[in-house]
Amino acid sequence: MKIGIIGAGNIGGNLTRRLTALGHEVSVANSRGPQTLTALAEETGATPVTASEAAKGAQVVVVTVPLKAVPDLPTGFLDGAAEGVTVIDTGNYYPQRDGRIAAIEDGLPESRWTEQQIGHPVIKAFNGTYAQDILDRARPQGTPDRQALPVAGDDPAAKQAVRDLIDELGFDTVDGGGLDDSWRQQPGTPVYGNRGDADAITKGLAEASPERTAEFRA
Repeated sequence: MKIGIIGAGNIGGNLTRRLTALGHEVSVANSRGPQTLTALAEETGATPVTASEAAKGAQVVVVTVPLKAVPDLPTGFLDGAAEGVTVIDTGNYYPQRDGRIAAIEDGLPESRWTEQQIGHPVIKAFNGTYAQDILDRARPQGTPDRQALPVAGDDPAAKQAVRDLIDELGFDTVDGGGLDDSWRQQPGTPVYGNRGDADAITKGLAEASPERTAEFRA
């Protein structure tokens, strides 16, 4: 599968490592330019590109940049993607880093805000996952206590594509509902940073409160 990754930080870098190892064709971009991605490219075989080029021909695009950087993504960066491209949003709102985003403070789910900024539906996944776990905690399907990740989104086909990819990466998934339900996996909720199995993640999603904790408010 052709996959574009925009953002080469901890999550983006480790997804690049795992997805290339699984045989996917990965293009990776960051805000500083492809010349700064030489080491990652040499390590993984991924193709370093600009953010404008990352989605070209891609069936899946992962947006894994700080929320404050989402509005600065190149206009039309998804225009060259494959028809029906699935976009994964891994982002979280950290007001100490991102500044105050009024719509999110007023209750708009973080990924709904991202979707509005980029003008394309997104699937929320990996946002509460420790980056190192992507490398270290993968397990074969059917392994007892296999770690599970919540996945939220409105498009059933896109959501299933993401769940299948996560399964290939070595993790179970739990359906987190539509994107308007994605607040259940935002920072401060029971599943954020939760390394539990599918039962634990299902329980955590059900126990989430829509009220944002003070730690994650501006």
